[in-house]
Amino acid sequence: MPLKVYNTMSRRKELLETREPGKASIYVCGITPYSKSHAGHARPSIVWDTIRRYLEYKGYEVFMVQNFTDIDDKIIAASQREGIHFKELAGKYSEDYLRSMDLLKVKRANVYPRATNHVGDIIDMVKTLVDKGYAYESGGDVYFDVSKFDGYGKLSHRSLDEMLAGARVDPGEKKRDPMDFALWKAAKPGEPHWDSPWGPGRPGWHIECSAMSLQFLGNGFDFHGGGSDLIFPHHENEVAQSEAYTGEKPFVRYWLHNELLNIKGEKMAKSVGNVVALSDVLDRYPPEVIRLQMLSAHYRTPVEFSDEALESARSGWRRLEETLAEARLLLAGKDVAPAEAEAARAARGRFEEAMDDDFNTALAVGVLFDLARDIKDVRNRLANATLSSSVDLAELAGLVKILEDLGGILGILKEPAQAGVAGTVDERTIDGLMRVILDLREVARRKKDWETADTIRERLGEIGFVIEDTAAGPRWKRERRD
Repeated sequence: MPLKVYNTMSRRKELLETREPGKASIYVCGITPYSKSHAGHARPSIVWDTIRRYLEYKGYEVFMVQNFTDIDDKIIAASQREGIHFKELAGKYSEDYLRSMDLLKVKRANVYPRATNHVGDIIDMVKTLVDKGYAYESGGDVYFDVSKFDGYGKLSHRSLDEMLAGARVDPGEKKRDPMDFALWKAAKPGEPHWDSPWGPGRPGWHIECSAMSLQFLGNGFDFHGGGSDLIFPHHENEVAQSEAYTGEKPFVRYWLHNELLNIKGEKMAKSVGNVVALSDVLDRYPPEVIRLQMLSAHYRTPVEFSDEALESARSGWRRLEETLAEARLLLAGKDVAPAEAEAARAARGRFEEAMDDDFNTALAVGVLFDLARDIKDVRNRLANATLSSSVDLAELAGLVKILEDLGGILGILKEPAQAGVAGTVDERTIDGLMRVILDLREVARRKKDWETADTIRERLGEIGFVIEDTAAGPRWKRERRD
């Protein structure tokens, strides 16, 4: 089945045809790092990590860029409030975000550009827009003249009246029209600033993403992602200024927007004040559980954040993990080649059909639970047989492998090496205990209680258990002692 994606620009599903065959280029709007990351940041990151994993599974070579907006009003206010340089503040919270993403098993982007490292590119872009008549200077500010760009509103599908209703002129702004937006802002006293042809100032928000995406991906790249709250004005403005600058269309082939994480029906956002620190959620739930909860709904469907929802995801995750652990125990010590029998082939087909239809992770998750049921059926058949059937064992091994493979695409199962199954009679109990111990050690590490974390590692080493810290999380294995 060919892969189809819902394009916000056309408001329909389209066949995926990337700019270069076999390659996929992605730009995802990142965070503004002025405080600790919250659970709402996890939704787009997990969604795009899963899309990336699936594209790689399909054979695409993926290049992903995700920016940090490390200069804006909120960062300036927070740096003044905390009494530290704005770059130090942005760096601190950028690292906090990346640590949380590592714990959530989100693969690192190929590039994480920071707006302040591209001010020269931004100035060059603004200057070109002025020279081409799409922008004008006013009192040290530079604005994009929306009236000069034919098709403004084509991404958000808003009428002129709707866009005018949301437009405003902030105090001190000297726009010709409320619809125009800032490309360059004249510096206020005490603010960070850079020299420019229009005097000291700093970039506007929208131009930053255009300059960075064009710098790393060029015009006409494949995917641009972000939350649905960014469609207007941020992404609408990106389209206008980018296509005006390059003189080419389209700026982006496919616009994909995820819906937001909500609490009691209202989006989780710092501006609203209803955020839950992501570190707190990771202290209470394994990353696989958080991913499962986020991916149990289609990315264009809002997700309700609550302890009840996470506990339900934890229950489902445990069923999957226990099913795998029991099957691995049954297979331990047996030299069985996995066979992808009818049930496994059918499951793979249903999974791909779901993901090929605009990355429908909700249906894909359901396939994993179907596989778990199939594994139990084969395991029960083996348990009731007088002699183990080599055919049944091969089918069981095949089902286990495909569950591991597909669960790996979604990132909701521990890797086999993390499970540490060695095949003894009490291995399931040992595996469960080790998971509890490693989870407690991870809590200590996140709290920077290095003494406790090191003590756990050392004490386990004394009794023959080796802990390996990897990008995918901690793994354990038994040390051979002859």
